[in-house]
Amino acid sequence: MRIPKDFSLKKIKKDQLLIIFLAGILLLVISLPAGKKGGRNGEESGIRGSTPDEEYSQDEYLYNLERRLESALSQMAGVGDVTVMITLKSSAEKVVEKDLDMAKEAVTESDSQGGARSTQNNSHRETTVYADGNTQGEPYVSKEISPQIEGVVVIAGGGGDSVVKQNITEAVQVLFGIDTHKIRIMKKSSN
Repeated sequence: MRIPKDFSLKKIKKDQLLIIFLAGILLLVISLPAGKKGGRNGEESGIRGSTPDEEYSQDEYLYNLERRLESALSQMAGVGDVTVMITLKSSAEKVVEKDLDMAKEAVTESDSQGGARSTQNNSHRETTVYADGNTQGEPYVSKEISPQIEGVVVIAGGGGDSVVKQNITEAVQVLFGIDTHKIRIMKKSSN
C-alpha cells in the first residue's frame, strides 16, 4: 500500500481519527484468543457457572449458582450468615441446528360424472447440521437452554426478620424468575 505524498494527519478531522482508532482497538480485541479462565474446584472467575456446558456437570453448575447467591445475599443489610440450596426442575438442554426439507403436493381430479377428488401429499425431512460438515463430528448447537429452577431455600441469620425475608424473596425472584411460593426463607440456628 502506497501513501500519497500530499497525505497529512492535519487534514484528518478529529471524529475520523477517533473512528480509525476505535476500529484498530476492535481489530485488536477480535484477534485476541478467548481462553477459559479459572479452575474446576468451585473457583469463580467472571461469569463462570452462569450456564452449564460440556466441561461442567450439572452438580458443579448448581454448586456455583448456590455460592454466587450466598455471596450476593450475605452482602444485604440484616441478612448475616447465609446458606442456600437450589433445586432444579429440568436439566440443561442443547438445541441442535437442523436442515428442514418440506414438500407439498396437491392433486385435484375430476371425472366425467362431475365428481371431484382432491388429495394432498406432505413430506417433511430433518437433517442434523454438523459443526465440521462431517456426519461423524459434533452436531452444531444453535443455543443452550439453562436448567429451570424449581425452588430455593435460604437459611439466614436474619431470616426471622420480616423485612429481611421480603428483601431476600424479592432478590431471589429477580435473579431466577420463580414464584414466591417456591422460595423459603428460614432463620439460621445459633449453634
